[in-house]
Amino acid sequence: MLFTGVDATALVLCIVFYFARMFGITAGYHRYFAHRSYKTSRLMQFLIACLGCSALQKGPLWWASHHRRHHRFSDTPDDPHSPHATSFWWAHLGWILSDQHTDTPWDDIRDWSRYPELRWLDRWHWLPGLFLAGVCLLIGYLSGGWAGAASAVVCGFVLGTVLLYHATFSINSLSHLLGKRRYATEDDSRNNLFLALLTMGEGWHNNHHHYQSSANQGFFWWEIDISYYIIRMMSWLGLVWDIRKPGAKALTYRNLELTPPRS
Repeated sequence: MLFTGVDATALVLCIVFYFARMFGITAGYHRYFAHRSYKTSRLMQFLIACLGCSALQKGPLWWASHHRRHHRFSDTPDDPHSPHATSFWWAHLGWILSDQHTDTPWDDIRDWSRYPELRWLDRWHWLPGLFLAGVCLLIGYLSGGWAGAASAVVCGFVLGTVLLYHATFSINSLSHLLGKRRYATEDDSRNNLFLALLTMGEGWHNNHHHYQSSANQGFFWWEIDISYYIIRMMSWLGLVWDIRKPGAKALTYRNLELTPPRS
């Protein structure tokens, strides 16, 4: 950006595509593919997977399978990204850069691997991101020539992708270190409002580890969960259905806020 500058178009692209792609990760990769928290059509699941791929965090099957392994072994040495079992750096970024987790654990994703289009997308996961970079280039060029195109790619796409990386990865690292614990889960997951705002609701991580299959991670009205609000709006249009939420029993079970203090 030192050489390209930042114009209004590039800034808008950065913000819009940040939140659009974040939704692809949170509502798509995470809540749909990893946890099956709602249902949708085969076409819509492919489009959601493409949106997630545009974030350049590898393919939907790779992402969901590793996330399932995280839940199975959360905060143990077998967890792919626990800041307690390894380090903050490893949990935040090191694990995804390591060649230890390059392959997709197919045994953990048999339910989705039967779809050939998802297997194809998992292999060519970089294509939606490349397409989005081209969109930014075209919009920037139309608004400001080659200087605008360069600004749109560098700020609108590259910077937005980097910000998206760190916001997403903060759930692996900071959400197991900073925040409050409402539920007595077996890991050290925590709820954090600031991270929830950055990630459209993923910061209610202790809630999520307590009831993993819920489409909403903000369990109460004051817990802002923008991804869930959008999922609900999609249901009004008939795009998704069978949205899963925790019942009254799940909300109170192992709730530390309701547990009387020991004498």
